This record gives sequence, C-alpha cells and structure tokens, in this order.
Amino acid sequence: MPNGILIIDKPQEWTSMDVCAKLRGIFHEKRIGHAGTLDPMATGVLPVFIGRATRAVEFADKGEKEYVAGLKLGLVTNTQDTSGQVLEQHPVHVSAQQLNEVLPRFRGNIEQLPPMFSAIKINGKKLYELARKGREVERPARPVTIHSLTLEAQTAPDEFVLRVRCSKGTYVRTLCHDIGTALGCGGCMSSLRRTMAAGFTLEQAVTLEQLQQADDPTAHLLGTDHLFSHLPKLTVQGKNETMLRNGMKLVMPQLSTGEYRVYGADGGFLALCAAQEGKLTTIKSFFEVQNGGCP
Repeated sequence: MPNGILIIDKPQEWTSMDVCAKLRGIFHEKRIGHAGTLDPMATGVLPVFIGRATRAVEFADKGEKEYVAGLKLGLVTNTQDTSGQVLEQHPVHVSAQQLNEVLPRFRGNIEQLPPMFSAIKINGKKLYELARKGREVERPARPVTIHSLTLEAQTAPDEFVLRVRCSKGTYVRTLCHDIGTALGCGGCMSSLRRTMAAGFTLEQAVTLEQLQQADDPTAHLLGTDHLFSHLPKLTVQGKNETMLRNGMKLVMPQLSTGEYRVYGADGGFLALCAAQEGKLTTIKSFFEVQNGGCP
C-alpha cells in the first residue's frame, strides 16, 4: 500500500480536493488528504498525504508559507482578486519606489479582515456562501504575521510582483487589497503561486502530468518523517522499542525536553514523541502494526 507525502505543483483552476480525487485514482488509495488549501486560481506547493501518512496532516498546516503574488493596482473586486466582480476602477500613478514605501506597514504582526469570499464560518455559515447571496456580515479582524514582504518586479504600469512569507491564516489577496487601499488607488491579486508550505518547496514538487506518465508514481513519495525533519532524531531499540510500539511511556532521564522523531532498530520511522522530565511520550504513531492496520 502506498504511504508517504507527495508534493504536488497544483495546476490553476483545480481545487485542492480535485487534486486529491485525481490522486486516489492514480494510487488506488482512499486515504488521501492535503494540507494548506489553495484556491482554484492559485498554483504551486500542495502537500498531499497518502495512506498511513494522513495521520500527519494535522501537523502540516502550522508553519510559515511563502507565495509569489501578482498585485494589480487600480482595480477593486468583491473577491479581492481578478476573478471577481469589479466594484471600483481608478487611475494608477504609482511607482515601484512608492509601493516600496508602504510595504513596511504590512510587515510583522498585523490584523486582517477576512474576505467575504472565504471558508471562515460566522454563526455556522461559511462566508463565501453568504457572499454568493449578496450578503455581507460583520467579522472580526484576525492577527497574522508577515515575516517578509518584498517587491520582486514591476511587470506593467499598474502591475507588480510581490514575494510574501507569512503565517498560517494569512490571506494574500486581502494583503493585495489592503496595499491598494494604502496607495489610494485600490488593488487586488492577479495571480498566486505558493513556493513553500510545511517546509516543502517547489523544487520537491511534481505535476499531475509527471505522475500520470511515471512508471512508478510511488517513487515520488517522501517518507512521512520528512515533515518532522526539523526535529532531532532518536532511535530506540529492544525493550524500549517494544514498549513504545505498545503505547507505553519510556523512562529516558538523559533526554532533553522537547519533541523528537523516533525510529526503531531497523531504521523505520515509528512516531512523533515528546520528552519531559525524563519521560518520553508518544504524540502520534506512524508505524504499521503486524496485522497491516494503523496503531
């Protein structure tokens, strides 16, 4: 059975769920999930978890993400990108220098008002469902962090390319909208490509076409432990490995407090664990039990 992480370069006009459905057919595996949803307009890094690796999805969406975004000035839409209904149009007389001068306002810890065309729920209703009915509701601003924001290029008098590294929950199209507002001419997002998510980059990504043409699609799978490569490695053997496989705490007084990726004597990835006060506890197991199921 296929197990592992697949980094897909998502094509435009596909939803993230469309990609998962396609991969179920390619791998003949029902257990497929993704981390970090990309809108249909967006392309780029989409981490997909296959088989037993789906147990790791919950850990994949917490880190920084990086995007390259097109910013179109002078245009305001209801979706905050160029796919939406045009609400306002304004003449643009903005130089690259003027754009660079407002970018510092959007770096660091900021607050964003989530767009109406988003999957956030207010009183049990997704905002985009209300937006499609022409309704707009009050929603609280949310704190996000913009770790870096740089101007990469100017491609037309009213179009620019931005590189954004940000926290989970950041809406890049809202960032483009807010930058346009700060410049006094309005703006929206014209394109979006994710270049990094969950520590994975475009250099590791494959296209759906490459997978379909591959003699062995499983050759593109990364081990589940790649998601935890930033953590220290710990190997357990003998009695300790048996105890860990049985869900028991290990007494390891020499271990420093923190999280570990833990391997067995044969080098197989066993679990994500946490050490505290000399005891090692399993956070999530990833090994396969003898009957072929999951722990």
